[in-house]
Amino acid sequence: MQKFSEEHEWVMVEGNIGTVGISEYAIEQLGDITFLELPEIDDEFSAGDSAAFVESVKAASDIYTPVSGKIIEVNETLLDTPELLNQDANAAWVFKLEISDESEFEELMDQASYDEYTSSL
Repeated sequence: MQKFSEEHEWVMVEGNIGTVGISEYAIEQLGDITFLELPEIDDEFSAGDSAAFVESVKAASDIYTPVSGKIIEVNETLLDTPELLNQDANAAWVFKLEISDESEFEELMDQASYDEYTSSL
């Protein structure tokens, strides 16, 4: 199940591994992605911490971790081709982390709640 943060990141959890990406709504707001800075493997973050950075033709923005954990993998393909995020926001994950507090996932919004949240912005 995919869940969303108020900062427009999504996370999918399998076991204690969370795969994190940027929501389609955020990609639409940013426009064409031109640059991405990724976290380092083994970096540890709390929920809401800035873990990565994205630049587009319209703006620059931090990418926040929706749940706490340790980075175990980054999508290095995005370093050379950040525009993949524009092609499919749900498939182009940014990083994976080993979740340290699984209860944080339950506090995030499901798709319907996130759609309602973004419609009011």
